[in-house]
Amino acid sequence: MENKKHKIAIAVTGASGSIYAKLLIDKMLQLSGQVQEVSLVMSDNAKAVWELELGNNAYKNYPFRIFEKNDFSAPFASGSAKYNTLIICPCSMGTLGRIASGLSNDLVSRAADVMLKERRKLILVTRDTPLNLIHINNMKTLTEAGGIVCPASPSFYSKPQTIEELADTVVSRLLDLAGLENKTFRWGE
Repeated sequence: MENKKHKIAIAVTGASGSIYAKLLIDKMLQLSGQVQEVSLVMSDNAKAVWELELGNNAYKNYPFRIFEKNDFSAPFASGSAKYNTLIICPCSMGTLGRIASGLSNDLVSRAADVMLKERRKLILVTRDTPLNLIHINNMKTLTEAGGIVCPASPSFYSKPQTIEELADTVVSRLLDLAGLENKTFRWGE
């Protein structure tokens, strides 16, 4: 019998890299046996970038609970809801900076603050490059506070043949970090 203990929130910000968010959300559908609940929040910029990069608005069609960016009544805005993990994918440097500064001015930054204060998993999938010293210091601050900075840096040793396969190397890493079982290429197997 599978244990459906994971409660996961996914936040999508306006950084480029909507393919990562789409693949992550699609994987959550495939791994539904391991997950009790999935919730989704997207910034306005995230929706615009998704539509620009992916050419659709399929984010509206997922069967997960979807919350508006300022809906502080969302369960993952409180530690008492016992969400295990928040994955911000992709995570803009602006979002990272607000979280590192302790500013909870929207649902994404509030949920991140909850994960840090409750000592739960906060995974930030940064995508911007190059990095300036402010970005690096913000990443340091978040890492010291217990967050996991996982840059959207795909791997090539599995010899991906498509853009989706390449992006999936990052998503598979995210699933590992979240503690979910995922069939993927494993080094040395």
